[in-house]
Amino acid sequence: MNPMAIMQLAQRWSVFQSDHPKFVPFVNAAKDFVMKEGSILELKVTDPDGKIVTTNIRVTANDVETFRMLADLKDAE
Repeated sequence: MNPMAIMQLAQRWSVFQSDHPKFVPFVNAAKDFVMKEGSILELKVTDPDGKIVTTNIRVTANDVETFRMLADLKDAE
């Protein structure tokens, strides 16, 4: 991976966290009870005109490991 792209992503993540301060605490609160194999994660997006797009995934063992690795990265900050 391009180190510059990683730095830019880190900066964008910082901006995202600043713009949406409730997101990280929500993920931290939910990770231990939601991020289990077989859980369903649902994402719903509503545009300004009221159009809705919804999708979901069933969490796999690979997903659990990915979430754990991401949480470890956050803890290392």
